[in-house]
Amino acid sequence: MGSAVEALELTRRFGDFTAVDAISFAVARGEVFGFLGPNGCGKTTTIRMLCGILAPTSGRARVLGYDTVRDARAIRQSVGYMSQKFALYDDLTARENLRFYGGLYGLAAADAARREDSLIGRFDLGDHTQTLVAALPTGVRQRLAFAVAIVHQPPLICLDEPTSAVDPAARRAFWDAIYDVAALGTTVFVTTHYMDEAEYCHRLVLMNRGRVIACDTPGQIRASLAGRTWELICAVPIRALDLLLMMEGVIAATIVGTAVRLILPEPAMVPSLRARLVEQGVSIASIEPTAPMLEDAFVALTTDGTA
Repeated sequence: MGSAVEALELTRRFGDFTAVDAISFAVARGEVFGFLGPNGCGKTTTIRMLCGILAPTSGRARVLGYDTVRDARAIRQSVGYMSQKFALYDDLTARENLRFYGGLYGLAAADAARREDSLIGRFDLGDHTQTLVAALPTGVRQRLAFAVAIVHQPPLICLDEPTSAVDPAARRAFWDAIYDVAALGTTVFVTTHYMDEAEYCHRLVLMNRGRVIACDTPGQIRASLAGRTWELICAVPIRALDLLLMMEGVIAATIVGTAVRLILPEPAMVPSLRARLVEQGVSIASIEPTAPMLEDAFVALTTDGTA
């Protein structure tokens, strides 16, 4: 069946600034694919190019078999897109927004009405159908925006940081909805800057400064740091942290709770590190290996390499 999305050396410049720098990746059909990185790393620019909204400076991409430049109109009709700012009309009700977007996507009146009723039930919007969008709580607006993005039952939906404005409970519920859609065979392409959300994806890209620095499953990306993440317990963690940040070879150190979390280039460094801390008067209870997190992998990749 081929890939739902294929990007090859995709690049976008704005004057002298390179927002997306020659990135390549592929998304399988039916996959929940994450695009993870800090704000400003090029995630939104990438998704706008894939949706045919923004033309690349160089490179190319195909979405659902369509060329993103030559077939931009066909892509916009075939893909569901949910932007960061919830592209809803504030002066229309929830139901009117669904009806309006159904019409934009060419749904017949009878089909649009059936889809409205189905989505209203599915996203628990029944109490809000006659409420103007401007008066809806943020979590409800989010669910409505997702419903609008899939009103035409697209084979691919692109969600651009869809949970950036909602609370943790609403974020988890939203990911339940994503998996419900994916279970029906829909491909989901989602950008986020939340490391914990990326764990929900089948595969993901880590992006930094416009470049792809890793592309794999969350488990494989975390496994790349095996033996390099450590937890240090001591009497005065802030003192240990200050010393560690000045030590050559320490990739990263931060306080998590009452412990200091470390990323080191190799386990062999631990004995000398312990000795240097003791020399500086730090009383150490333990230094033990700990399971790596995606955030650790991102830090290591951006520190070890050139990303």
